[in-house]
Amino acid sequence: MWPPYRRNRAISATSEAIEAALAAAKAIDEKKGLDVVLLDVSELLVVTDVFVIASGTSNRHVRTLAEDAEGKLKEDLGRQPLRREGKDHSRWVLLDYGDMVVHVFDQETRDYYQLERLWADAPVIEFEPTPSEA
Repeated sequence: MWPPYRRNRAISATSEAIEAALAAAKAIDEKKGLDVVLLDVSELLVVTDVFVIASGTSNRHVRTLAEDAEGKLKEDLGRQPLRREGKDHSRWVLLDYGDMVVHVFDQETRDYYQLERLWADAPVIEFEPTPSEA
């Protein structure tokens, strides 16, 4: 499991933020997003409850993952991001929904910023990716 240093802790994020995060993670996973991680940052930050962090294999893939997550949240939950950042370069696309933030990186940028390490005290919200076909 990515990252290997994460420990289980109690989840305190709102159910709405968790529902939205799981919907975004599922959309990202369905488009073959890599290393999808959901962090409950509600006890560490006052501005949001959950981070969804994922990687794409190329700039185009990063953009597609972010667009699909945004579309899924709009279609299924009627949610629109308050702000979008990074779509032009697609190395790190951020979708800010207030209570939940989606971060989609290319691998080099994710390795550089290491959000999982920065927020290592945040509990992980369980998400099971779809098993890949052999």
